[in-house]
Amino acid sequence: MKILSKIGLLAGLGLCLTALADSLQAADYNQYYRNLPIKLNPVTAPVIPDYEVKITDFGAQNDGVTLNTEAFAKAMSHLAEKGGGRLVVPEGIWYTGPIQFESNIELHLERGALVLFSENLADYPALASDWEGVSTHRAMSPLSARQKHDIAITGDGTINGNGQNWRPVKKGKMTADQWRNLTKKGCVNAKGDIWFPNERIRDVYENRDLQAKVHRGDKATVDYAHDFLRPVLLSFIGCKNVLLKDATFENSPAWNLHPLLCENLIIDNVNVRNPWYAQNGDGVDIESCTDVLLLNSRFDVGDDAMCIKSGKDKDGRERGIPCSNVLIEGCTVYHGHGGFVIGSEMSGGCKDIVVRNCVFIGTDVGLRFKSTRGRGGVVEDIYVDNIKMSDIAGDALIFDLYYGIKPGAPVPEVSEETPSFRNMYINDVTCRSAKRAALFNGLPEMPMKNVVITNSHFRADSGIELNHVDGLTLKNVTITTPGEKIKEGEGVKNVSIEK
Repeated sequence: MKILSKIGLLAGLGLCLTALADSLQAADYNQYYRNLPIKLNPVTAPVIPDYEVKITDFGAQNDGVTLNTEAFAKAMSHLAEKGGGRLVVPEGIWYTGPIQFESNIELHLERGALVLFSENLADYPALASDWEGVSTHRAMSPLSARQKHDIAITGDGTINGNGQNWRPVKKGKMTADQWRNLTKKGCVNAKGDIWFPNERIRDVYENRDLQAKVHRGDKATVDYAHDFLRPVLLSFIGCKNVLLKDATFENSPAWNLHPLLCENLIIDNVNVRNPWYAQNGDGVDIESCTDVLLLNSRFDVGDDAMCIKSGKDKDGRERGIPCSNVLIEGCTVYHGHGGFVIGSEMSGGCKDIVVRNCVFIGTDVGLRFKSTRGRGGVVEDIYVDNIKMSDIAGDALIFDLYYGIKPGAPVPEVSEETPSFRNMYINDVTCRSAKRAALFNGLPEMPMKNVVITNSHFRADSGIELNHVDGLTLKNVTITTPGEKIKEGEGVKNVSIEK
C-alpha cells in the first residue's frame, strides 16, 4: 500500500507539473473580445517549453542579504541554452541586481516570494534607452528584455524596485513627520521643498543643460548623471508574446511597467503599487504597442495609472508607430493622477482602443486625455463604456490640449506638430463625486471633433466646461451640480444635447 501511495503521489505531481506547463496556453482570452464596438485582434498567451528549474539550482539564497544577480543570470542562460522553460522562485526574499530576460522563458514567483532589487545604484549601468517618449539614456531597468519573444512573469509573488533610493520627493506631498524622517538622510534643494537621495541626483535635477547633454549621449555626462537616470521597473522593448499575470509590481524608481513597441501583450490580474507621492510613479505606460489586453488588475500609484503613449514630439513622429488594438477590461484604480489616460506623449498616434467595466476610487482625474502643441499625432476611435467613479479630486473627464502651456499663447498654423483628437465614444459613466464633471479644452487651430457621451451621470461641484470643440453630442447625460451645468467658452460649435 505504501509503495502504491508513493507511485500515486508521484503520478499526481507529474500531472500537476503538466497542468502548470499548460496553464498559460489554457487561458481563454477570446471571451473578452465578444460584443466589442469595433473589431480587435484577440491576444494569445506566450508558448513556454515544458522544462522547469528553480533559482536555488543556481546557488541563489533567499536570506534577503545575499546578492543573487549572478544566479539569475546563470538561470536565464541555462534556460536559453535549453530552448526556454520556467524559472521558479520559491518563497523568501531574493535580493538581486537587474534581471535580463531571454526568449521562451517564464519567471514564476511562488506565493511568499519577494524579489527585492538592490539599492546600490551602481548595479544598474547606464545605456541607450527611451524615457517619456524620447530616445535618451537611462540606468538599466531591474527587469528588462529587448527584441525577445514568448516571455512571462507569473505567480503570486512580489517584485519590489527599491525605488526610494532613486526618486526625489516633494515636501508638499508628505506630512511634517514624514518629511522630518525623510530628511535625516539624503539632501534637499536650496529652497528646502524637494528631497533627493543623494547630492549628484540633486545637481543634475537642477541643471537642464546637463540633462540635454545626456539626451545627446555625451558619455562623460551620462556617467556623471547616472544616479539621476531613474529606470522604469520593467522595460520590455520590441518584444512579442508577453504575459504579466498575478504578480505584484511595486516601488519603482520611475514608471512601474513600460512595454514599448511590443506586440501581443497580456497584463492579467496584476497588482501595481507605488507610494502616492512617488515622482513619475506611473502604473503602466503602454507605448507604441499593438494587440494588448489589460485585464482585471489593480493600481494604486503616484502618477497616471493606466496610460497609453506613442512617443514625444519629433522622436515620436519619426518613429510613427501608434498604440493600437488595445482592450482594457475590469480594472480598478485607487490613487493616481488619472485612471485611464492617453498622452501627453502621443506623437505617433493612438487608435482603436476600448476601455470598459472599470472602477476609479479617489483618483485625481477619472478619464484623462492630454496633449499639447508640438506633439502632433492623431488620437481617434476611442471607446469607453461602463466606468464607475467616486471621490474624484479633480475632473471626472478631461480633454486638455494645453498640457504644459497656458491659454492665450499665439495661435500657430496647423502643421505636423498639431495634435488632433477625434471620434471619441463614451457611454455609461457614473461619477458620484468630483470637483468638475468635465473639461473640454481643445486648440483654436485644431478643435476636438466628434465626441459622443451617452447614458451617463456626473455629480460634481461644477458642470461641463467647453472650449474649442467642434461636434459634441450629449445624449441621456445627467449633470448634478449646484451651478451651471454646461458652460460654453470660445470656439464651441455643433453641440447637440438630447434627452
